[in-house]
Amino acid sequence: MKATNVILVLLTLALGGCSGMRIVDSDVTSFSASTTQAVTLPVRYRFERLPSQQARATQSSALEALAQPLLEQAGLRRDDAAPDYTVQLDLRQFRDAQSPWDDARFIGAYQLYFPQPGRYGLLMRSPPLAFGVPESPYYRRELAVVVRRLADMQVVFESRAKHDGPWPDDAAILSAMLQAAMQGFPAAPAGARRVLIEIAR
Repeated sequence: MKATNVILVLLTLALGGCSGMRIVDSDVTSFSASTTQAVTLPVRYRFERLPSQQARATQSSALEALAQPLLEQAGLRRDDAAPDYTVQLDLRQFRDAQSPWDDARFIGAYQLYFPQPGRYGLLMRSPPLAFGVPESPYYRRELAVVVRRLADMQVVFESRAKHDGPWPDDAAILSAMLQAAMQGFPAAPAGARRVLIEIAR
């Protein structure tokens, strides 16, 4: 009987540990220039911003602050006084009212009798329901990283990570996406691949 209780406790702890973690799956596409052989770690860099990013200074600063410790893990050391490379970050994110797989007949507080155009084609809605269903937001994010050598402005590394899902916590998701994008720097595998990063729930 005692052995059975011990097994049950261990199973409970194991399940509890699993429920405390989640997987962020990112579709990553990376490119390394032929000059990547000359890149040696650690890399000294400064952040570079496009004019559109300079206009959104607050958002750009927040993204760079989030990225800096993760870039350091990949072997990039920030040195604004004497950098050899620049790092440019670009983030695109969208919030949809519902997942693309949600049944349109049960979305919203009212329904329509006729087809309605949606992002994925025509949505056929049913007659009005007696109750409304709350939104179930869905988030689409794309993060790009470009590393240039200042001596000749040669792009030595480019990587993009895409992720979509129901989680609204930008900082945790973006951190996982950046880890995925920087895997293998400076000679990451070429082409598309899926990278799984485990984070706390």
